[in-house]
Amino acid sequence: MRTAGSVLFTASVFSHIQRFHLPYLRWFREQGWRVHVACGGPLREIPEADRVISIPLEKKTSAPSNFRAALMLRRLIGREHYDLISTHTSLAAFFTRAAVMGMARRPKLVNTVHGYLFDGETPAFKRTVLLAAEKLTAGQTDLLLTMNRWDFELARSEHLGKRIAAIPGMGVDFSRLVPAGPSAGPRQREAFGIGPDAFVMVYPAEFSQRKSQSVLIRAMAALPEAAVLVLPGEGDTLEACRTLAAQLALGGRVVFPGETEDMAAWYAAADAAVPASRSEGMPFNVMEAMHAGLPVIASAVKGHTDLIRDGESGILYPYGDEAAFAAAARRLMESPALCGALGKAASAAVAPYSLARVFPQVTAELEALIEPRLAP
Repeated sequence: MRTAGSVLFTASVFSHIQRFHLPYLRWFREQGWRVHVACGGPLREIPEADRVISIPLEKKTSAPSNFRAALMLRRLIGREHYDLISTHTSLAAFFTRAAVMGMARRPKLVNTVHGYLFDGETPAFKRTVLLAAEKLTAGQTDLLLTMNRWDFELARSEHLGKRIAAIPGMGVDFSRLVPAGPSAGPRQREAFGIGPDAFVMVYPAEFSQRKSQSVLIRAMAALPEAAVLVLPGEGDTLEACRTLAAQLALGGRVVFPGETEDMAAWYAAADAAVPASRSEGMPFNVMEAMHAGLPVIASAVKGHTDLIRDGESGILYPYGDEAAFAAAARRLMESPALCGALGKAASAAVAPYSLARVFPQVTAELEALIEPRLAP
């Protein structure tokens, strides 16, 4: 970029910015840009931001506080005269774009889609409402970045942005997934009372209806005693999942370690990764597990199907099909050779999604959008 400017990042929660976007905030600051971040949820420190602004976003779209958040954003944007807005997550993207509607001079705006919350299997009414929201704000979207094939094709066919481009996610910093020595896995198992002969399946994710941890818990009842399911994370459905595991008398076979920053240790301790989500954009947890050499059993939904070739670099099963998941898990439990082959193929397949390879693609898209505006 030839001239410094100012950028506002928005997302539903600060943790999203922390997890996915710090390299991009750093990139702007290194070039002299002023970087602000506005999000909902608990306020968190963002080291790469010059200013952090809390806005009252709530997950329920119709919540009155969301409209107050849009008004706050409109006033902030009018006062700060940003050159660029980079918005993330469906909720924040809608209210951020609503905030700039009708402004006499608005910043350039890029919406990065981390997975539309609907697909071809979504009930018609919900799909119509969510798609209508995207169409309503399409005119404010100067650049739309999508992460999987389904979202890209939808955005292109429905003209959901002035320019639409595909990127392979935001890029994963695989260097932070190196476990602390060969004993890291056994130590992690021992710390949580998991025996050395257990077949450990891991799924780190926010607890929510969309992430569908309950599907896996119910399937555990059909698996041998050696099968252990580890579910790191927090969220709205955590207590319901704890209750379900207790009702099914699964005892220590379903482990809830809570929010954890050290996923490298869990990948080292695990035999397989088992994402069960209803839909995804380009899921970090799957890419991390693949890089760690774990075989993946995943629901056959967008995002997962972009990363995994069924039977070659993982196993796909119909979303919500507990019996199909259990059958796939038994296959892996009975065949160490299959586990090894799938894990090796997965590690090779995910190499193009590293931060080192994705970062230049994303920043090139941003520069193409920014430079005409900032050119002398």
